[in-house]
Amino acid sequence: MDFDFGLLINAIAAGLLLGAFYAAVTAGVSISFGMLDIVNIAHPAFVILGSYLAYFININFGVDPILVSILMLPPFFALGAAVYQVYYLSFEKRGQEALRGLAFFFGLLFVTEVGLILTFGVDYRYVEAAYIGPSIHIGLIDLPLRMLVPALASIALFAGIQLIITRTFTGRAIMAVSQDQLALQLMAVNPIRIKRIAFGLSIATAAVAGALLIIIQPVEPSVGREYIGRVFAICVLGGLGSMPGAMIAALILGVVESLTATFSGPSWAPAVSFGFLLLTLAFRPAGLLGR
Repeated sequence: MDFDFGLLINAIAAGLLLGAFYAAVTAGVSISFGMLDIVNIAHPAFVILGSYLAYFININFGVDPILVSILMLPPFFALGAAVYQVYYLSFEKRGQEALRGLAFFFGLLFVTEVGLILTFGVDYRYVEAAYIGPSIHIGLIDLPLRMLVPALASIALFAGIQLIITRTFTGRAIMAVSQDQLALQLMAVNPIRIKRIAFGLSIATAAVAGALLIIIQPVEPSVGREYIGRVFAICVLGGLGSMPGAMIAALILGVVESLTATFSGPSWAPAVSFGFLLLTLAFRPAGLLGR
């Protein structure tokens, strides 16, 4: 019984740490899909791009991956703003964002993946840091620092985004543009500019999420595909446009996956977690903290 209890506690702790990381990966999708209604399925590709930039700078210059991600926030923001501008002029402005816009992001996904393969190959890459390897032991609980540090960084990222969204004029405009663009225009605010800022912010989060991913596990260019379903599932489960809801949903999904992998085997984890999503939406279609 002692062994089973210890195993249960560690599975829950590992699930919470994993869920916090899922929240970091989902943060950008919560903005682009949840608030702007832009189905950016290429978001995991930007996360992997962030991973490889963290790897390149870490290996060549010895800079901590998380510090690299912070330095990469402005370039990734500019990249996101540029991507949205192309998307707007090519598809949204013409009212063709539904199918052709989706194809545009599919193309971005594969172009980014192929570019990384041609540049770095298909071998797994990893970073070096003092906290990769050691663990903290608290009673029966074992907390690997390679999971704990990314979890804390994820919480800080989410807190920063929540402050921007709720405490700044631009953040409130982002929430407004997802509800009533006409009302925003009546306040002399350009909704396209606000969307460009919001999408840039969503891609900027990928720099941090990518650094956290390569701390947790080695990466190769196609790893991002594993997260496409998860991030959209978390976004829907938490409630479209709700950042706190996305965090809660990510933690729940992480715990469910961890418990399933521990007691039933890792192959069952995705099926059980998505089954949990379907059950939740059956009883609460708007998600945990819907609009």
